[in-house]
Amino acid sequence: MSLGDEIRSDLDKLVGMPWSIREGRVVPETDDVKLFSNDAVKLDAVYLYADLLGSTKLARNFRPETTGKVIRASLRAASKIIKGRGGEIRSYDGDRAMGIFIGDSKNSSAAKAALQINWAMSNLVQPALYAQLPNLKRDGYEPRMCVGIASGPAFIARAGVRDRSDLVSIGRAPNVAAKLSDIREAGNYRSYITADVYKMLSEKSQYSKGTDMWQQVTREVGGESMVIYRSTYWWSF
Repeated sequence: MSLGDEIRSDLDKLVGMPWSIREGRVVPETDDVKLFSNDAVKLDAVYLYADLLGSTKLARNFRPETTGKVIRASLRAASKIIKGRGGEIRSYDGDRAMGIFIGDSKNSSAAKAALQINWAMSNLVQPALYAQLPNLKRDGYEPRMCVGIASGPAFIARAGVRDRSDLVSIGRAPNVAAKLSDIREAGNYRSYITADVYKMLSEKSQYSKGTDMWQQVTREVGGESMVIYRSTYWWSF
């Protein structure tokens, strides 16, 4: 069978076959979802994307060895926090990590993770990098991450080819969360959540000493004008 025939056969299966969607109670692993049966797991979930700021400048101005250490250190810290707050890591995209939260406290847990990532980048990751790579500080690079969070139904399917496939999340929540993590604006705003996430926050995840940690703003997100909430706050361990 030629390569073209193989692709045509795969397309007949992937496009012509109806979805087999089941409700998920846990975030699936890759092996939990079948590749060619159009298997999918539906989740009511909160998606968190943590994206390293200034990675283009980092790659342009520093050696690959330095850039690699910054990215690895940042993703490691973010991933540990996401897991520590009950989320599951299901994707890495260059300098960005994606976490999925489910359960009754998923919105508050994700929001707390965002604020803790902000704290960890300034108080753990930056000092560690500056101590070993002083040229980062000398040349004015500050390791920071922007976090976007959105909630809603999504379904998880498998994409790729046998032995080289991975899970993909399909739906508005993962798409919006990714777009929120791309926001770049003046000031120390590092955490962005949708209005739906904000409405479900616990008091502890919303207020600090009686002050709301989240500020309402309207931004264009993926070509759509949207009310979102942003924060400059940190949450230490």
